[in-house]
Amino acid sequence: MESNSIAPEASINEDANLDISLDKSLNKESSRDDDEIPVFGHSKLTENISPLDKTMNNSINESKTEEGQDDTKEEWLDILGSGQLKKKVLKQAENNFRPSRTWVCKVNIEGRLTDGTFVEKLNNFSVQIGDGEVIQGVDLALPLMDVGETALLEVGPRFGFGSLGLAPIVPPNATLLYTVELLSAEDEPELAIVPASKRKVIGNRKRERGNWWYTRQEHTLAIQCYRRALDFLDESTGEAYVDDDPGKNKTSEEDLNSLLEDRLKVYNNLAAAQMKIKAYDAALQSVENVLRCQPENVKALFRKGKIMSAKGDNAGAVAAVRKASQLEPDSKMIRQELLRLVSLRNEDNKLEKNLYKKMLGQKNKPQETNTNSKKQIPWGMMLGSMAAVVVGVAAFKYRFM
Repeated sequence: MESNSIAPEASINEDANLDISLDKSLNKESSRDDDEIPVFGHSKLTENISPLDKTMNNSINESKTEEGQDDTKEEWLDILGSGQLKKKVLKQAENNFRPSRTWVCKVNIEGRLTDGTFVEKLNNFSVQIGDGEVIQGVDLALPLMDVGETALLEVGPRFGFGSLGLAPIVPPNATLLYTVELLSAEDEPELAIVPASKRKVIGNRKRERGNWWYTRQEHTLAIQCYRRALDFLDESTGEAYVDDDPGKNKTSEEDLNSLLEDRLKVYNNLAAAQMKIKAYDAALQSVENVLRCQPENVKALFRKGKIMSAKGDNAGAVAAVRKASQLEPDSKMIRQELLRLVSLRNEDNKLEKNLYKKMLGQKNKPQETNTNSKKQIPWGMMLGSMAAVVVGVAAFKYRFM
């Protein structure tokens, strides 16, 4: 497979940088194969002139010269009805066979800006529809193409590279022109019969694509890629054969453990993306999946602490991050997070004590009033009785005088 493309910009927000820094500090032995969130592109950029390039250039020129003509407007199919994604057939297919969601397609793709600036090129590229493996505009258009068809897509910023662009080539909010040739399409194979070695490759490719969406702050698309990666990296799926022949030896325990390791990396990344959209219950479940297999996974413990704090359980957060600190005592980031969580927990304790004091004070005050009133009642009765006796004695004396 030949693919030529450019990698996205490395700048991301502070929260994403926090996760990247943590990953690097906790995995000094490997910065590529572990759970970090790196920038991701299909491959490095090399520009070659090919028949597809010429078709693309001719299409751009035709679209410029024919702009504003009524018959040209009729050739464009407004896929979403919003003008953000339009399709025009450049070469008709010989049949009416169209792929569906989750199908695996072989495509030739070339993207340019409206002024002809080269963006990316993917030849004989394998893409699974709906899994976010290409820009959204192409992903949405593929189910509307017949196998053998070549189409020109006009992709608005919403379904291209958005407000971030793709430095240094694609500016923010740029409209793109993509020429797409659909070479073949077939249904997704049953995972139970896919060899473990292939599932590992496909699953990690989807994980890396999820990392790419994560760096672009497209956390929902990242989650979608991570979930699909988990499907392929399930070590319990099928018989896990070494290759396509079920009659040969099955995958060794070491290979299955390798699948599990990759699966846990995906769960860690999935939790990070779920935290970004404040799906804390789902994120907690993701890190718990990691900790069930690796109770001393530092990243999972660290993220569990942040998740529990966000859910209001600062005491539980302190316990998780303290364990992470014990496992990685040299991590400055973990120590800082632990101090922050301890401070929050102490504030919670103070508020709780003040609340208890207030509640107890409200209960004791009426009791003291009732006690005082009980003490005053007998004295009043005694004084009243003494007064009655004095009056009676005086009246008795006056009567016999």
